Amino acid sequence: MAEKKPEAVPAAGKASDKTAGAPAAAPAGGGSKALLPAILAIVLAPAITWAVAQFVLLPKFRASFAEAAVGAHPAEAKPAKAAKVAKGEKASGHGKGEKAAEPEGYHFKGIVVNLSGTMGTRYLKASFLVTSEDSSLTARFDAAKPQLGDVTLAVLSSLTLADLEESGSKNIIRERLLAAYNQALGQKIAENLYFSEFVVQ
Repeated sequence: MAEKKPEAVPAAGKASDKTAGAPAAAPAGGGSKALLPAILAIVLAPAITWAVAQFVLLPKFRASFAEAAVGAHPAEAKPAKAAKVAKGEKASGHGKGEKAAEPEGYHFKGIVVNLSGTMGTRYLKASFLVTSEDSSLTARFDAAKPQLGDVTLAVLSSLTLADLEESGSKNIIRERLLAAYNQALGQKIAENLYFSEFVVQ
């Protein structure tokens, strides 16, 4: 009457061992694969964001700021044209032999400073012409170039974003620069200042 097969119990044990081992192995391999997209997203998101900002957004902002600066203040681009007209009148002999008074000018080109209070994340780039009726302006500015460069950087880098957002901020900056130049030179030589570039990034 003992017809029971002793193999049935071990076979079930073997099958249960196999099934028990299968779920234990699945999370080990599948877990790292499941985390791979999340890891890639965490690593690649900042790099993609930086690339889009650097190569897409910033060039568009620079172009729009440049257009806005020229469009809002077209009079600031006129000093060079006015100087050409004055030279033309002088060369052609208009004015019954009288020479037209041509103001002396000194160019500051591509001055770049970090704005105050931005921890180096925002900057101002400016180019401008300083003029005067005094014929010694260019010689005096050339002689004091290091001091005047330092004064320029001091005035512009003291500006904050709030200063630049005020109405008439360019006129205030213009007056500060002229006052600083005249103080550094010890007499009132610089009379007018015309911006040809004024970009905040």
